[in-house]
Amino acid sequence: MSAFYISAAHKSSGKTTLSIGICAAIRKRSLSVQAFKKGPDYIDPIWLTQVSGQACRNLDFYTSGKEYILQQFQQHQAGKDVVLVEGNMGLFDGLSLDGSDSNAAMAKLLGLPVVLVVDCSGTSRGIAPLLNGYQTFDPDVQYAGVILNKLAGARHQKKLQDVIEAYSDFTILGAVPRNHDIQVTERHLGLIPSNEIREQSGHIIDLLAQQASQYIDIDRLLESTSTAPVQHQQTAVVPTVGTTPEQPNPSKLRIAVAMDEAFGFYYPGDLERFEQSGAEIIPFSCLHDDALPENIDGLFIGGGFPETQATQLAANKRCREDIRRAITNGLPAYAECGGLMYLCQDLLHDGQHFPMCDIIPARVKMHAKPQGRGYVKLQTTPQHPWYDEDLPVIHAHEFHYSALQVEASNMKYGYAMKRGTGIDGMNDGIILYNLVANYTHLRCTDQCSWVDDFVSFVQHCKQQDSE
Repeated sequence: MSAFYISAAHKSSGKTTLSIGICAAIRKRSLSVQAFKKGPDYIDPIWLTQVSGQACRNLDFYTSGKEYILQQFQQHQAGKDVVLVEGNMGLFDGLSLDGSDSNAAMAKLLGLPVVLVVDCSGTSRGIAPLLNGYQTFDPDVQYAGVILNKLAGARHQKKLQDVIEAYSDFTILGAVPRNHDIQVTERHLGLIPSNEIREQSGHIIDLLAQQASQYIDIDRLLESTSTAPVQHQQTAVVPTVGTTPEQPNPSKLRIAVAMDEAFGFYYPGDLERFEQSGAEIIPFSCLHDDALPENIDGLFIGGGFPETQATQLAANKRCREDIRRAITNGLPAYAECGGLMYLCQDLLHDGQHFPMCDIIPARVKMHAKPQGRGYVKLQTTPQHPWYDEDLPVIHAHEFHYSALQVEASNMKYGYAMKRGTGIDGMNDGIILYNLVANYTHLRCTDQCSWVDDFVSFVQHCKQQDSE
């Protein structure tokens, strides 16, 4: 097995498109690839899932513990030919001053060599102190080599190669020219999710695979990283969260989950946890279906970019009305970010008003700058319907360019913000009927059991209805 960690000197170095291309080039060799992504991001994993054919898994220090990270890594890389971990931001970047949550720390935890991507725009001899500085800053980080990206031409490449050979011991694994013919459109979160551009995404992946095969020495990359990662010893397997019933109810709960071009931000582990907790996921589309699936017990609408699909969402009046009818009649429901926006009265985007589900008494407005971004810390409130006595503190994340103008003055909230913005800088998790809707994205890990909690709530509501 070959295993490596793709990181960069700084953000926007092009490591995501290179990661997609490398993964695609390896797949064309009939090798299986398991991709991982550091951090809470959804978009890069959607691309890496499509290209690898395997669900890309997130590895995140903030929302989970180290033992959980190791357990997930070992579980999902087993039996694969190649393991690719894509970092976020720069190699040594993170929240902590000591670097304990950086990409370098993750690479060391997993025992993986780093493939360093360097944006070489406007750089020549200066690349030597950069590479040497990275090596000396943390001698415990192992490097498989460097990929020179965004080269201006053959002369630029030759100068950089000569400098690296003269002043450093880095192996050059690739030299990729700036290519204006291969452009993956970006939005404020990075790449546009491939589920939004399904017709073009396959073509883009093919182009990136061709680029990687032409300008990156894939054979050398695989050979230089062929040592299997360290097998970490554990005294016990870390449970995902909660306790899976030994004998789940034969009549499974049916949870409808919105999955389409508008709503696609879901963690694979969270969806799997629904099944483990005795629920069945029933996919549906807010864009293309006239109504919710029949005989459902709960509803989950995750994040996405509803503003890009606002015309179609507004046009599908029958689905909006069916969702409104179901939630106002007490259907247990949970919505995150894009799902929250969809359940509001209307959405103002590009000077146009688009009617939404009109459940939450609030209007949504898109802004040019982020209204909330980064990691959040939530204190669950006594009003939260999923909790009785135990009110956990939750580590999660948010990233939204929209903001709500809440029409009601007596709104109930399920979370008090200890870090982050949420809905108004103080609160998140609007509570109406049996609905919880927040800007925060939760992730089910050893430190957060939201899926188990929501499923238990759905089961409780179902039992009450049957009495």
